Amino acid sequence: KLSRGLGDVYKRQTQCISGVYAAEYGSDETIDALHKRTGQFQEKQGRRPRILVTKMGQDGHDRGIKVIATGFADLGFDVDISPLFQTPEEVAKMAVENDVHVVGVSSQVAAHKTLVPQLVMALKSEGGEDSLVGVGGIIPPSYYDFLDDAGAAGVFCPVTPVTKSANQVLDALEKK
Repeated sequence: KLSRGLGDVYKRQTQCISGVYAAEYGSDETIDALHKRTGQFQEKQGRRPRILVTKMGQDGHDRGIKVIATGFADLGFDVDISPLFQTPEEVAKMAVENDVHVVGVSSQVAAHKTLVPQLVMALKSEGGEDSLVGVGGIIPPSYYDFLDDAGAAGVFCPVTPVTKSANQVLDALEKK
């Protein structure tokens, strides 16, 4: 007979590991240019660009946010990782509390058409309308316009290189 719940026995650790991308690329023009851009952002804003990566709803496929978290951290971003299974309201509250510039939503289970618009509204309700929302994961291209119209600043497919995603996020931040 078990006297404890599964949550008492096993607790998943979500953490950002740094150095993986930097070590793989070594001395590379793309990496150097991104470091320069995040440094310039810090000079202008007084802090590094900050991103919150999250999974909302019942989507527990967290490998993508771990890859993005690690890559963006290596490229000069401050990175926060939310717990799994968050509501849009919980994510918005965390984004405002952590004063992030960008919320990166990963979606693998087709909830993005519902949860992303709810997140954009929740950010507005919490006073976080200045935070950009980026969406990545398994998203059919036919949904990209819908997500743009719903307030997403960018949509990224699984084969988008982390360096390209980071450049696009910095482009969007610089346009603000």
